[in-house]
Amino acid sequence: MKTLLARSITVALLALFFIQSSFATCGGGGGGGGGGMSNGGNNTSSAPVYVVPWKVRKPSDAPAAGLILYWFPTSVDEMKKSSLRESRTLSLYASQCISMEWADGHTPNADKLIGESRLPIAVLAKPDGTPINKVDNTNGKLKVADVEKLVDGEMKQRETTLDGEMKDAAAKVKAGDKDGAVAIYKGVLEQKCLFPKKVKEASKQLKALGVVDIAAIPLSPIFERRQSALIEQTMRRGLIAELNARYILANQLYTKAHVMDPADPTPLRYLGENYRHNIGDWNKAREMFEAILNMPADPLSRSVALHGLGKMTIHDGEFKKGLALMEQAVTEYPLALAYRNLAVYWNSEGDPVKGNEYTEKALALDPKDPYNLVFAAVFMAANGKKDQALKIARENINLMPASYNLAAIFAQNGHRDKALALLRRHFFQYERYQAVRTKEMMEARVDAVFESIRTDREFIALTRGADGRLPVPMKGMGTQNR
Repeated sequence: MKTLLARSITVALLALFFIQSSFATCGGGGGGGGGGMSNGGNNTSSAPVYVVPWKVRKPSDAPAAGLILYWFPTSVDEMKKSSLRESRTLSLYASQCISMEWADGHTPNADKLIGESRLPIAVLAKPDGTPINKVDNTNGKLKVADVEKLVDGEMKQRETTLDGEMKDAAAKVKAGDKDGAVAIYKGVLEQKCLFPKKVKEASKQLKALGVVDIAAIPLSPIFERRQSALIEQTMRRGLIAELNARYILANQLYTKAHVMDPADPTPLRYLGENYRHNIGDWNKAREMFEAILNMPADPLSRSVALHGLGKMTIHDGEFKKGLALMEQAVTEYPLALAYRNLAVYWNSEGDPVKGNEYTEKALALDPKDPYNLVFAAVFMAANGKKDQALKIARENINLMPASYNLAAIFAQNGHRDKALALLRRHFFQYERYQAVRTKEMMEARVDAVFESIRTDREFIALTRGADGRLPVPMKGMGTQNR
């Protein structure tokens, strides 16, 4: 029943986007935070932290810079439930020029990659698609530990080769063949993305030989299993704290994880989103996001950083610059949050075709997400499907981060008291920081979904902390999607 409902809502929302010409975007809740990834209301120890940035390669994508790890799944259901979806090891390798790609029979060189194997399989390949090694399934399933070993094994073998080259270079130095040694060390430098630690050693030797024009060498992330497990455990505790609205504790734990491994972009991603979405300290959020963009980082982390910077830039009034950042975000990695905000942007610009295009992409990533369901119901209520919208709202009434959109549904259905109660819950229970609250109160005052209570004394009193930066009511309708 729930599956059928989710499908019908998805279809309805897509249709409504062609009808609705514009709507306003609001301040927060039910969209951001949590490292930029929706957790579907999951606030338990099973909430994902290190999501592997698997994506489908498009013809417009730049060629792979290092290796490619192909995952040939058997179904969409496998793609959603497989253990390959979460792995700190694979996430870190994605920061080191190993592209994580979903593949099928249409993938270039698919026949050679698959060979005689039965799907699902994982194949590690060179940038041109030449297979190196692969992992076959066990009883129809791929195990993430086996795939991690596949990549670890290849990386260790290549590292051993580099060690041999470094020894040859050292021998040439002793023999007085400086030029020969320099040539070898410079060859090692070309492996900067895959092997930053070895490149650092080669850089040191080159400087000793008088070579000074050497680019900065990035830090090498921690892959050691015990330390990695401690970092992941710390991050998981941080996420649970955040999902339970303990934002300061979450920041402390994310910061601890960052200190444990400064080369890991994931703690910075969670810090940036927590500052941006939950705490409202946009200066700190920018600092975190810019740090990600200035270090080797996986596509997911870069996408979240670009989206966050874009969203804040739009709020600051630099609309085109912010739009460009969000478009760059989804080029890096297909992020549902960025797709929704791109839909918001283009609908507010009176371009429902582009709005629909981005909405389709967001819904395709997760049409059953509870925040998406409530988001859809706001549109249903605005377009006359009030009973369906109320049904969805009542089924998700305890979804605290969606309180604003739930209030919008009830307001559009004439339920004044319930709408005010949900707005009060949003402002004073869900949101904890005045820096966020003042923006959202102002946006509620100009949001068309609250037209029926805009002049209500209790509504005016409830939003008295509004910052006054949006004095003119916006046309269309508003939904929360930070």
